[in-house]
Amino acid sequence: MNTLFKALNDPTRRQILEMLRVQSLTAGEIADACQVGKPTVSHHLDILRQAELVEEERQGQFRRYHLNTSVVEDVMVWLGGLIEATKPAIKKAAAKKLKARISS
Repeated sequence: MNTLFKALNDPTRRQILEMLRVQSLTAGEIADACQVGKPTVSHHLDILRQAELVEEERQGQFRRYHLNTSVVEDVMVWLGGLIEATKPAIKKAAAKKLKARISS
């Protein structure tokens, strides 16, 4: 999970993910769109691959990169669990606060 949040922490990597949301791209296409060098894009793609946010597919001499949404779905389920776990505590605190206001 730390690798995932590290990958999402960088604005260039988020921009790459947004581009890959629309279509699969080569590293060169990503570099052109981001206006950064190919070594920089390779570094960002490596971090995104380590976080399993991006998958690569060889097509001849090129590699096409596409978004892997299953990792994001897993994080959303985890975050949803955190929200659900806090609902009873939030309701209890709100009821206590309301009761205190009524008693005053």
